[in-house]
Amino acid sequence: MKKLIAPVLLGAVLSGCAMGPDYKRPDTVVPENHRGAAAPATEASFADLAWWDATTDPVLKKLVAEALEKNQDLKIAAARVEEYRAYAGINPLWPTVNAGAGATRAKSSETTIDGAGGQTRNVFDLSAGVAWEIDLWGRLRRTNESTAAQYLATEEARRGVYLSLVSDVATAYLQLRSLDMQLETAKRTLESRKASYDLVDKRLLGGVGNKLESSQSASAVAQTEATIPDLEQSVFAAENLLCRLLGRPPGPIERGNPISDIPLLDVPAGLPSALLERRPDVREAEQALRAANAQVGVAEASLFPQLSLTGALGFQSGDLSDLLKSGSFAWNAGAGLLAPIFQGGRLRRNLDAAKARWDQARLAYEKAALAAFGDVATSLNAIQTTARVVTAQRKNVAALREAEQMALTRFDGGVSPYFEVLDAQRELFNGEVAYANALRDQRVAIVRLYRALGGGWNQPEKPPAEAPAPAPAPAG
Repeated sequence: MKKLIAPVLLGAVLSGCAMGPDYKRPDTVVPENHRGAAAPATEASFADLAWWDATTDPVLKKLVAEALEKNQDLKIAAARVEEYRAYAGINPLWPTVNAGAGATRAKSSETTIDGAGGQTRNVFDLSAGVAWEIDLWGRLRRTNESTAAQYLATEEARRGVYLSLVSDVATAYLQLRSLDMQLETAKRTLESRKASYDLVDKRLLGGVGNKLESSQSASAVAQTEATIPDLEQSVFAAENLLCRLLGRPPGPIERGNPISDIPLLDVPAGLPSALLERRPDVREAEQALRAANAQVGVAEASLFPQLSLTGALGFQSGDLSDLLKSGSFAWNAGAGLLAPIFQGGRLRRNLDAAKARWDQARLAYEKAALAAFGDVATSLNAIQTTARVVTAQRKNVAALREAEQMALTRFDGGVSPYFEVLDAQRELFNGEVAYANALRDQRVAIVRLYRALGGGWNQPEKPPAEAPAPAPAPAG
């Protein structure tokens, strides 16, 4: 055993270093300010808010919480994290220890040289063995580093699914509320056009109107009636989409505030450099790069010899009754050095491939970072432009309502033909639909900015439990 001390000590000394480059985050060009930001970047960021603080509709908060509890995609991502957590828990640096027991019975050849042929023998053994690879060049430690990075990458991927789910539920809900507003507008318009048709029909029966006006009015009623089933089908499909995100069977969805009453929040973007720490897809790409970097070290260390220690102790006997007696005790110990001499260039090519994979991972990280900056800039610009669209559409609807009233007044007074009323009603209906879409787009732009910033990155994923209501004071 003393002869094995020197190799062990030598391995311990040499294992203090590891082959391959230590990880260093690549230099990435970071803009001084987010393009499209209305003000210079500050430390404060919309991403600092938890999702329940960034959500202003109470029903939407319930829907997001339900989705985070039941959505299958999020559960799949969580299960994948557990898979890689298990892989990361395997430590190749530790020795492996195995125990075994065996019994054999054999007859030797009668023509053996030693003259002991033709004998039947029994062999019983009970032993424990240990094998330990000394990590001379850091191959095992780099393997550990790579596995841990892969585990962290799956955690960031799960976080990305979580953030996408919050965003998708909010977007689908806003789309549903916009369709509700459009459907309400269509039903209200239908009632208005039916009233107009009744008026025109009465004028025709009284000999004041004409058949063309009556036919035009009837056509306007039918056209409006045709839009209602389409909108109802869109509402039905939007509810089913939300149900799928919520992990529930298709069914109705509870409604909260009208989309026009869902308040808007202040949305500072924060510092561009902080985006690299907040975006889960960027963080996932960096962990993948860290894993690829460690694999370069694994490939480099494979070019050098591997030192292994083995040992076993136990009992061996030809008679089962003597197996545990002191004279049956046996042991062995050994050390082995395996050095690659010629493998047809396989190890060198593996190293070249590992370096190429590192290059791919580095470029993927840079691509993810650039995409993050682009997403934030696009979302900031969308918030500004949709705000202007909402203002313009609000003014447009107000003007069209006034125009409709004026057209009806002029028609009642016999000043203008009925087609002016039809044009005014048609323009008003289209304007109100466009206004509902603009309200949706304005709020969806804020949702997308929250997602682009990696919202809630340092916040818990579930809201704190509400405090129980205080017990009522006793009467009297």
